[in-house]
Amino acid sequence: MSTREERLLARVALTWLTEPGTWSVHRLVQQLGPVAALDLLLDGGAPDRRLRETVAARQPAGDPRAVAADALARTERVGARIVTPEDDEWPAHLDDLRQLVLGGVNRRVDLETAPPLCFWVRGGWPLGEALARSVAVVGARAATGYGVHVATEIGYGLADRDWTVVSGGAFGIDAAAHRGALTAGGVTVAVLACGVDRPYPMGNAALFDRIAETGLLVSEWMPGADPLRPRFLIRNRVIAAVTRGTVLVEAAARSGAAQTLHRALAMRRPAMVVPGPVTSAMSVGAHELLREHREARLVTGVAHVLEEVGRIGEDLAPPARGAERPIDRLDDEAALVLESLPRRGSLGVDALAARAGVDLRTALRKLSLLEELSLVVRRDGGYAVAPSPAPGTAARPVGAPAGQPPPPGPPGRAAG
Repeated sequence: MSTREERLLARVALTWLTEPGTWSVHRLVQQLGPVAALDLLLDGGAPDRRLRETVAARQPAGDPRAVAADALARTERVGARIVTPEDDEWPAHLDDLRQLVLGGVNRRVDLETAPPLCFWVRGGWPLGEALARSVAVVGARAATGYGVHVATEIGYGLADRDWTVVSGGAFGIDAAAHRGALTAGGVTVAVLACGVDRPYPMGNAALFDRIAETGLLVSEWMPGADPLRPRFLIRNRVIAAVTRGTVLVEAAARSGAAQTLHRALAMRRPAMVVPGPVTSAMSVGAHELLREHREARLVTGVAHVLEEVGRIGEDLAPPARGAERPIDRLDDEAALVLESLPRRGSLGVDALAARAGVDLRTALRKLSLLEELSLVVRRDGGYAVAPSPAPGTAARPVGAPAGQPPPPGPPGRAAG
């Protein structure tokens, strides 16, 4: 067995002996290397009591090296591969997990947040390349129609702009984000809390197959591993760490998806929240995050998301505003003359000037401009407000000569 194979086998064995994210194991591997770290643990030399008890409790289930060898064989059978920090495709930004510290916590899943020892990967994309430009979209499993719509739109919009969409493969928001990316023909990555050969939930089995064909299925647990409840929270630190930012679409008061956003905030990554109806129980957790964390940003669509994660100065969201109308560019006097015309009928120039409070010369000059913009018409020796254009007829651009046809619509879109 080569040195690399020994290291790989040791990493798999260590992952099986203790749950991913265990800081004491991570430090041992950093100090001694995976092979020596495994030898030390199996000899009862773990540096802390909890780790010694965990290793002792696990060993009766099988010889760790034999279990690891079986896992390697099974990995090949299911068409997956193992990626380690020694490989070129390892995502470098996972190192940020070394700075992840969650305040005021006492649960193991919140304390044990070390970088992974290895990943099982199913799919053709190099892992680091797929995640280099990626955004996490997470949220409630029991999503509302509103949440599913928004997550689908964001997933589609990100993928359409060559961003990878990362989520957890669950029902609701996760699945909607994955499907949006797939519909756009983009890359999406599902980070699982079980083996890459074990679709969970089963209702998303076909979705996982589609993701594996064009994107990636990723897990810290060996093939065949069960989706135990704590593993979802352990997995969430990876989703936050491998992406440029995290978007939360719907979250109840108690939400695992909200924990992903907490981890993004702790690593100073862009943390974004889509607001929802204040009457919806599925928006309570999302709104509380916005209230409690000043760093969390409210986003309403893909343009806002790209402004947070994209290149500074180049991915700015356009300001929200209505369509520009000709009257928006009128000066104060022209607007006053127009407003002084009756809604029905016409008015002579002298009476209009008096009504508007401008001199006759100014009234004539402004009426000429308003007539050129097709906002007024001459009628019965005076002026009247021009009738509204017929449906499907575009107004003439401001400043365009009279008689010039309206501009054509967007390419490929039928008129009307």
